[in-house]
Amino acid sequence: MTFKFFDKLSQEFSELLNDEKEYNVVIEVDKEENKKSFTAHSVVLRYRSSHFHKELGNVPTNENHIKTIIKPNISAQIFEIILKYIYGGIVDIENTNTKIIYELMINANELELKDLSEKLESYLIESKASWLKTHFSLVYLSIFDSNEFKDLKIFYNDIVAKHPNLIFESGDFTSLQETALISILKRDDLNVEEIKIWDNVIKWGIAQNPTLPVDSEKWSNENFEALETTLQHCLPLIRYFHISGEDIWEKVKPYEKILEKQLWDDMIQHNMFPNKPVKSLVLPARIISNPELPSRTISGLPLPELPSRTISTPRLTSPELPSRTISTSGLSSRVNEPFSTIINKEHVAELSSWIDRKSTAYSSSNIPYEFKLILRGSKDGFHPMKFWIMCHGHIGTIVVAKVSGTDEIIGGYNPLAWDNSIGGNDIETDDSFIFSLKNGKIKNSILSRVIDSSEALYYSNDQNIYGPNFGNGEFMMRSNVSNFIKDKVCLCDHDSRYSTCYEKPIRTTNERFSIVDYEVFKIIKKQIPNCTIR
Repeated sequence: MTFKFFDKLSQEFSELLNDEKEYNVVIEVDKEENKKSFTAHSVVLRYRSSHFHKELGNVPTNENHIKTIIKPNISAQIFEIILKYIYGGIVDIENTNTKIIYELMINANELELKDLSEKLESYLIESKASWLKTHFSLVYLSIFDSNEFKDLKIFYNDIVAKHPNLIFESGDFTSLQETALISILKRDDLNVEEIKIWDNVIKWGIAQNPTLPVDSEKWSNENFEALETTLQHCLPLIRYFHISGEDIWEKVKPYEKILEKQLWDDMIQHNMFPNKPVKSLVLPARIISNPELPSRTISGLPLPELPSRTISTPRLTSPELPSRTISTSGLSSRVNEPFSTIINKEHVAELSSWIDRKSTAYSSSNIPYEFKLILRGSKDGFHPMKFWIMCHGHIGTIVVAKVSGTDEIIGGYNPLAWDNSIGGNDIETDDSFIFSLKNGKIKNSILSRVIDSSEALYYSNDQNIYGPNFGNGEFMMRSNVSNFIKDKVCLCDHDSRYSTCYEKPIRTTNERFSIVDYEVFKIIKKQIPNCTIR
């Protein structure tokens, strides 16, 4: 018969943590004003963490026989949780912010506390999937630094396969680790045309070689060799024989020198004589399908079904020139079409400065971002569902709306991805804000940053009524008749009697309103040409 007293053992070891009489280790964590010291016992640390076992062996003792370990990259809040786990085997995350739980998982992995790290990884996937999706860049770009987090890598690669733009259009894409990029390229179900995969692989490779000339036509053989070396593990994963002849001629040919001669000859032959065998390895075409859309109804009519996409490989022909895009100070638009019907370049400069948390606005000639139009109500429709369909998956967007009957231009910035599959969830972020822009009778702009990050945004599960919603209705677009311009139920409510998520109101009234028009822009960092100092 065996009697086990684990609860009592855990309790007494937890009490030992608070006993400073016989400690022989001091651990300093965090930085500057947040720096904090914890006392501990080397025998406990060594047997509970292989990381501390190795580190304690390399740290000298002082005259009082105390060893000091410094961990400036771990916050005091997180290390306190870790230390309680080491001593008592208990971690309480009941009311803990999800970002703290994520950081706790990362730090537990670094300290080789495998059981804790794996438990937190499972918890995030099972209970915080919506947070993982909306903080895609933060997590995805960090987990591939480690050989751990295999389940999280599978979780994210499944998302990338269905919505590749989440990573390809991310401002952090070129910071992606090579192992992460390779894991994406290996997917047979990567839901994007092969030529776009090629474009992004080239973009990534060039970014890893910042000294390459901006104009590839001026590249030397050494420049091409540098790019080829960088992409040596990625190039074999491209499905070259499923790229159209036109795209091969326009987009692949400029980089012909980084490809094996046999492969290039085989691509040309395949497009001229499709039925003739080639010597190069022919990978299968990727399985491309349209992401499933919710079965909703717009104005009583079902959403049209989009046909599945088929990739063909026509023979090489003289390519048609693409439609021309004019870009002025980072503001892209089709010829004869304004970049916006609501905001101007001065507004864009001001919004850009808010995104970068600048104390003064950028000049109109020095705007660091391109505002790419995703949706315009007067062009694409005012049904709330249109917003969720057209903005789904886009990271880093600004919504602007013009209030009916006034000169007001109001809106909000969402640094995360809009997601039409996680309705009914509060979305956490520290970087969102809402605003009112100076316009006509409105003399001064108003910036209101988020102060309660846990409810920065709300993704509704009724996408026939609700569009974008910042905070507790502090900027919310909605319509009871599925048309934002038809009924006055949009809201900018900032009632102090209830929980407020943003620091100040952006309107002088809480009255509900309709809109004249609205637009959604994707914010894209402009590429800065490489400069050579002579």
